[in-house]
Amino acid sequence: MKSKSNLLEQLKSLPHFEKTTVYQLGQQLGLTDSTVDTYISRFLKYDEILQLRNGLYVSTDFFDKNKHDISYSFYLANVIRKPSYVSSWAALQYYNLTTEAIHSITSVTPKVTREYTTKAGNFAYQSINREFFADFHLGKGKFAFFIASPAKALFDLLYFRTRQFRGVSLETVKMLVEELRIDFEEMSTEEQEKFYMMIKNISHE
Repeated sequence: MKSKSNLLEQLKSLPHFEKTTVYQLGQQLGLTDSTVDTYISRFLKYDEILQLRNGLYVSTDFFDKNKHDISYSFYLANVIRKPSYVSSWAALQYYNLTTEAIHSITSVTPKVTREYTTKAGNFAYQSINREFFADFHLGKGKFAFFIASPAKALFDLLYFRTRQFRGVSLETVKMLVEELRIDFEEMSTEEQEKFYMMIKNISHE
């Protein structure tokens, strides 16, 4: 079973991996794909690897070493569903604009809405029109990740809460921000102006 432990050892250095990667590593060790499938099942059974979604995994060892690093959690959120960027509550908390407890990392995607409940965390993806799939950037940390700007994170949160701002006035938006206890005044003037411009543009469509 040396090949099994060698295979797992190689997987421990990867921040995530797909089944095709395990097959390739298995071939280098002289393993057939069916044998690799058996090993994957055993790794999952004994919690040596965690499944993020069908065909996508991370070793428990790598996850445990990085699970307290928010950049890793956001990185995984990007990887599980592509294309996507972290937004709404998770992004607002990252910018210290809310103290709301986060139980799931919410991301925005032009694909269909979906949720993944995994041993590595809960990841929610909200579908947005491709024209609004914008205003995000590459965040800096131990791991790189795409995240909405502060203004877009707030816009996205309210976009889904108000059903795309249908029939919602600017005053109502301001009341909602207050009710949700968003520290709007802590946002830079540039981001505040950007947020109001986004609201103005969508209300005139």
